[in-house]
Amino acid sequence: MVYKSSSAHSFLSIFCHSTHFYPLESNDGPVTTGTETLARPTAAEVHEFAGRAHENGALLTVFGRCSVEYVGAAESHLSTGDRHVMVKPDGTVLVHTDEGQRPVNWQAPGGSLRFAADEGFRVVGERGDTRLVIDFEMVQRASSFAVTDRGEFSVRGTEADLKARVLDEPELVERGFRPLSTERPTAAGPVDVYGQDADETPVVVELKRRRAGPDAVGQLTRYVEALDRDLHADAEIRGILVAPSVTNRARQLLAERGLEFVPLSATPDDQSSSRSRSR
Repeated sequence: MVYKSSSAHSFLSIFCHSTHFYPLESNDGPVTTGTETLARPTAAEVHEFAGRAHENGALLTVFGRCSVEYVGAAESHLSTGDRHVMVKPDGTVLVHTDEGQRPVNWQAPGGSLRFAADEGFRVVGERGDTRLVIDFEMVQRASSFAVTDRGEFSVRGTEADLKARVLDEPELVERGFRPLSTERPTAAGPVDVYGQDADETPVVVELKRRRAGPDAVGQLTRYVEALDRDLHADAEIRGILVAPSVTNRARQLLAERGLEFVPLSATPDDQSSSRSRSR
Protein backbone atom coordinates (compact mmCIF):
# COMPACT_ATOMS: atom_id res chain seq x y z
CA MET A 1 0.00 0.00 0.00
CA VAL A 2 1.68 3.24 -1.15
CA TYR A 3 0.59 6.84 -0.89
CA LYS A 4 2.19 9.42 -3.19
CA SER A 5 1.97 13.19 -3.04
CA SER A 6 3.89 16.05 -4.61
CA SER A 7 1.92 18.62 -2.63
CA ALA A 8 3.99 21.41 -1.08
CA HIS A 9 1.21 22.70 1.17
CA SER A 10 1.36 20.45 4.23
CA PHE A 11 3.54 20.01 7.29
CA LEU A 12 3.85 16.45 8.60
CA SER A 13 5.21 15.36 11.96
CA ILE A 14 4.72 12.03 13.75
CA PHE A 15 5.14 11.57 17.52
CA CYS A 16 4.42 8.02 18.62
CA HIS A 17 2.30 6.85 21.61
CA SER A 18 -1.20 5.28 21.11
CA THR A 19 -3.94 4.78 18.55
CA HIS A 20 -6.55 7.25 19.77
CA PHE A 21 -7.63 10.76 18.87
CA TYR A 22 -7.47 13.33 21.65
CA PRO A 23 -9.97 16.20 21.14
CA LEU A 24 -9.63 19.21 23.43
CA GLU A 25 -12.61 20.13 25.56
CA SER A 26 -13.89 23.25 27.28
CA ASN A 27 -16.85 23.89 29.55
CA ASP A 28 -18.93 24.24 26.40
CA GLY A 29 -17.81 20.89 24.94
CA PRO A 30 -15.15 19.78 22.42
CA VAL A 31 -12.99 22.44 20.79
CA THR A 32 -12.08 22.13 17.11
CA THR A 33 -8.37 22.92 16.86
CA GLY A 34 -7.32 21.32 13.57
CA THR A 35 -5.09 18.94 15.56
CA GLU A 36 -5.27 15.14 15.42
CA THR A 37 -3.14 12.57 17.20
CA LEU A 38 -2.70 8.83 16.87
CA ALA A 39 -1.10 6.90 19.73
CA ARG A 40 0.69 3.61 18.97
CA PRO A 41 -0.85 3.24 15.50
CA THR A 42 -0.21 0.33 13.20
CA ALA A 43 1.85 0.91 10.07
CA ALA A 44 -1.34 0.96 7.97
CA GLU A 45 -3.00 3.46 10.30
CA VAL A 46 -0.10 5.89 10.35
CA HIS A 47 0.32 5.53 6.58
CA GLU A 48 -3.28 6.58 5.95
CA PHE A 49 -3.05 9.31 8.60
CA ALA A 50 0.19 10.80 7.20
CA GLY A 51 -1.07 10.73 3.62
CA ARG A 52 -4.28 12.53 4.55
CA ALA A 53 -2.43 15.09 6.66
CA HIS A 54 0.06 15.92 3.95
CA GLU A 55 -2.61 16.06 1.26
CA ASN A 56 -4.62 18.51 3.40
CA GLY A 57 -1.63 20.78 3.94
CA ALA A 58 -1.16 19.88 7.59
CA LEU A 59 2.05 19.89 9.58
CA LEU A 60 2.93 16.32 10.54
CA THR A 61 5.17 14.97 13.27
CA VAL A 62 6.02 11.33 13.92
CA PHE A 63 7.87 9.89 16.90
CA GLY A 64 9.11 6.32 17.04
CA ARG A 65 11.98 3.90 16.43
CA CYS A 66 13.44 4.35 12.98
CA SER A 67 16.55 4.15 10.85
CA VAL A 68 17.54 6.69 8.19
CA GLU A 69 19.36 6.38 4.87
CA TYR A 70 20.52 9.42 2.91
CA VAL A 71 21.99 9.52 -0.58
CA GLY A 72 23.17 12.77 -2.14
CA ALA A 73 26.50 14.55 -2.41
CA ALA A 74 27.51 12.09 0.31
CA GLU A 75 25.89 9.00 1.78
CA SER A 76 24.93 8.40 5.40
CA HIS A 77 23.27 5.74 7.52
CA LEU A 78 21.64 6.37 10.89
CA SER A 79 21.01 3.11 12.75
CA THR A 80 17.78 2.37 14.58
CA GLY A 81 16.86 4.63 17.48
CA ASP A 82 14.07 6.81 18.88
CA ARG A 83 13.59 9.83 16.61
CA HIS A 84 11.21 12.70 16.05
CA VAL A 85 10.43 13.36 12.38
CA MET A 86 8.77 16.50 11.13
CA VAL A 87 7.35 16.94 7.63
CA LYS A 88 6.42 20.47 6.55
CA PRO A 89 3.99 21.61 3.85
CA ASP A 90 6.84 22.88 1.66
CA GLY A 91 8.45 19.43 1.47
CA THR A 92 10.97 19.98 4.25
CA VAL A 93 11.75 16.88 6.32
CA LEU A 94 13.65 17.06 9.62
CA VAL A 95 14.92 14.12 11.67
CA HIS A 96 15.75 14.94 15.29
CA THR A 97 17.35 12.87 18.04
CA ASP A 98 17.18 13.72 21.74
CA GLU A 99 20.30 15.90 21.54
CA GLY A 100 21.21 19.19 19.92
CA GLN A 101 19.22 21.84 18.13
CA ARG A 102 20.00 20.74 14.59
CA PRO A 103 18.44 17.76 12.80
CA VAL A 104 20.76 14.82 12.14
CA ASN A 105 19.18 14.31 8.70
CA TRP A 106 16.95 16.52 6.61
CA GLN A 107 15.46 17.28 3.23
CA ALA A 108 15.41 20.89 2.07
CA PRO A 109 12.18 22.61 0.94
CA GLY A 110 10.78 21.81 -2.48
CA GLY A 111 11.14 18.05 -2.43
CA SER A 112 8.51 15.39 -3.07
CA LEU A 113 7.23 12.94 -0.47
CA ARG A 114 6.03 9.35 -0.60
CA PHE A 115 4.62 7.26 2.24
CA ALA A 116 4.45 3.46 2.34
CA ALA A 117 3.37 0.76 4.78
CA ASP A 118 4.48 -2.87 4.82
CA GLU A 119 6.06 -4.37 7.92
CA GLY A 120 6.66 -0.83 9.09
CA PHE A 121 5.97 2.76 8.09
CA ARG A 122 8.24 4.45 5.55
CA VAL A 123 8.80 8.08 4.57
CA VAL A 124 10.66 8.71 1.31
CA GLY A 125 11.75 12.22 0.39
CA GLU A 126 13.33 13.08 -2.95
CA ARG A 127 14.74 16.37 -4.11
CA GLY A 128 16.91 16.54 -7.21
CA ASP A 129 19.66 13.95 -6.86
CA THR A 130 19.10 13.47 -3.13
CA ARG A 131 17.01 10.76 -1.49
CA LEU A 132 16.04 10.44 2.18
CA VAL A 133 14.47 7.19 3.42
CA ILE A 134 13.12 6.88 6.96
CA ASP A 135 12.00 3.41 8.07
CA PHE A 136 9.92 3.19 11.24
CA GLU A 137 9.80 -0.23 12.85
CA MET A 138 7.49 1.21 15.53
CA VAL A 139 5.54 4.46 15.81
CA GLN A 140 4.60 5.74 19.24
CA ARG A 141 2.71 8.85 18.25
CA ALA A 142 1.71 10.70 15.08
CA SER A 143 0.18 14.17 15.11
CA SER A 144 -1.07 16.52 12.42
CA PHE A 145 -1.64 20.24 12.82
CA ALA A 146 -3.63 22.61 10.63
CA VAL A 147 -1.25 25.56 10.69
CA THR A 148 -2.04 29.19 9.92
CA ASP A 149 0.96 31.48 10.28
CA ARG A 150 0.75 34.98 8.82
CA GLY A 151 3.32 36.43 11.18
CA GLU A 152 6.38 38.25 9.90
CA PHE A 153 9.88 37.37 11.08
CA SER A 154 12.17 40.27 11.88
CA VAL A 155 15.63 40.42 13.41
CA ARG A 156 16.89 43.36 15.44
CA GLY A 157 20.31 44.10 16.73
CA THR A 158 22.35 42.99 13.72
CA GLU A 159 25.65 44.48 12.62
CA ALA A 160 23.75 46.04 9.70
CA ASP A 161 21.54 47.82 12.24
CA LEU A 162 24.62 49.11 14.03
CA LYS A 163 26.10 50.35 10.76
CA ALA A 164 22.83 52.11 9.91
CA ARG A 165 22.91 53.90 13.27
CA VAL A 166 26.44 55.12 12.63
CA LEU A 167 25.64 56.29 9.10
CA ASP A 168 22.39 57.99 10.15
CA GLU A 169 23.92 59.64 13.21
CA PRO A 170 27.70 59.92 12.77
CA GLU A 171 27.99 61.96 15.95
CA LEU A 172 27.24 58.80 17.91
CA VAL A 173 30.87 57.94 17.11
CA GLU A 174 32.09 61.45 17.91
CA ARG A 175 31.27 65.05 17.14
CA GLY A 176 32.50 65.99 13.69
CA PHE A 177 32.89 62.45 12.38
CA ARG A 178 32.00 62.20 8.69
CA PRO A 179 31.51 58.76 7.04
CA LEU A 180 32.93 58.60 3.51
CA SER A 181 32.37 54.96 2.52
CA THR A 182 31.43 51.52 3.76
CA GLU A 183 33.17 48.22 3.04
CA ARG A 184 36.22 50.13 1.82
CA PRO A 185 38.62 47.50 0.42
CA THR A 186 42.08 47.08 1.97
CA ALA A 187 44.72 44.36 1.81
CA ALA A 188 43.41 43.17 5.21
CA GLY A 189 39.77 43.06 4.10
CA PRO A 190 36.87 45.53 3.82
CA VAL A 191 36.59 48.28 6.42
CA ASP A 192 33.10 48.54 7.94
CA VAL A 193 33.03 52.35 7.88
CA TYR A 194 35.74 54.67 6.62
CA GLY A 195 35.59 58.40 7.27
CA GLN A 196 37.24 61.51 8.61
CA ASP A 197 37.12 63.29 11.93
CA ALA A 198 36.62 67.04 12.44
CA ASP A 199 40.32 67.62 11.63
CA GLU A 200 40.02 65.55 8.40
CA THR A 201 42.12 62.77 9.89
CA PRO A 202 41.29 59.37 8.32
CA VAL A 203 39.23 57.16 10.63
CA VAL A 204 38.69 53.39 10.44
CA VAL A 205 35.57 52.21 12.28
CA GLU A 206 35.19 48.52 13.11
CA LEU A 207 31.68 47.46 14.17
CA LYS A 208 30.73 44.59 16.48
CA ARG A 209 27.15 43.94 17.49
CA ARG A 210 28.22 42.02 20.62
CA ARG A 211 30.81 42.38 23.34
CA ALA A 212 34.16 42.66 21.57
CA GLY A 213 37.32 40.83 22.56
CA PRO A 214 41.00 40.77 21.54
CA ASP A 215 40.19 39.35 18.08
CA ALA A 216 38.22 42.50 17.23
CA VAL A 217 41.15 44.67 18.32
CA GLY A 218 43.48 42.60 16.14
CA GLN A 219 41.12 43.02 13.18
CA LEU A 220 40.96 46.80 13.67
CA THR A 221 44.76 46.95 13.97
CA ARG A 222 45.21 45.17 10.63
CA TYR A 223 42.78 47.53 8.89
CA VAL A 224 44.57 50.61 10.24
CA GLU A 225 47.96 49.28 9.17
CA ALA A 226 46.71 48.29 5.71
CA LEU A 227 45.06 51.65 5.15
CA ASP A 228 48.21 53.43 6.30
CA ARG A 229 50.13 51.59 3.58
CA ASP A 230 47.46 52.40 1.00
CA LEU A 231 47.16 56.11 1.76
CA HIS A 232 50.78 56.91 2.62
CA ALA A 233 49.20 59.58 4.77
CA ASP A 234 51.33 61.98 6.81
CA ALA A 235 48.61 62.21 9.45
CA GLU A 236 48.03 59.36 11.85
CA ILE A 237 45.13 57.08 10.92
CA ARG A 238 42.73 56.62 13.80
CA GLY A 239 41.04 53.32 14.58
CA ILE A 240 37.79 53.19 16.52
CA LEU A 241 36.09 50.01 17.73
CA VAL A 242 32.33 50.45 18.07
CA ALA A 243 30.54 47.78 20.12
CA PRO A 244 28.15 47.51 23.07
CA SER A 245 31.11 46.66 25.34
CA VAL A 246 34.63 45.22 25.33
CA THR A 247 36.48 42.73 27.49
CA ASN A 248 39.19 43.92 29.89
CA ARG A 249 41.89 42.40 27.69
CA ALA A 250 40.48 44.16 24.61
CA ARG A 251 40.44 47.47 26.47
CA GLN A 252 44.08 46.96 27.44
CA LEU A 253 45.10 46.18 23.85
CA LEU A 254 43.25 49.25 22.55
CA ALA A 255 45.21 51.46 24.93
CA GLU A 256 48.53 49.81 24.06
CA ARG A 257 47.97 50.29 20.31
CA GLY A 258 46.58 53.81 20.43
CA LEU A 259 43.15 52.71 19.31
CA GLU A 260 39.78 53.87 20.63
CA PHE A 261 36.49 52.40 21.81
CA VAL A 262 33.00 53.85 21.58
CA PRO A 263 30.20 51.97 23.40
CA LEU A 264 27.21 51.74 21.06
CA SER A 265 24.50 49.13 20.63
CA ALA A 266 22.77 48.17 17.40
CA THR A 267 19.41 49.45 18.66
CA PRO A 268 18.70 52.52 20.82
CA ASP A 269 16.70 50.40 23.29
CA ASP A 270 19.84 48.46 24.20
CA GLN A 271 22.07 51.48 24.49
CA SER A 272 23.83 51.86 27.80
CA SER A 273 23.86 55.25 29.47
CA SER A 274 27.60 54.82 29.84
CA ARG A 275 29.52 56.68 27.14
CA SER A 276 33.11 56.13 28.26
CA ARG A 277 35.93 56.02 25.69
CA SER A 278 39.28 54.26 25.74
CA ARG A 279 42.26 55.59 23.90
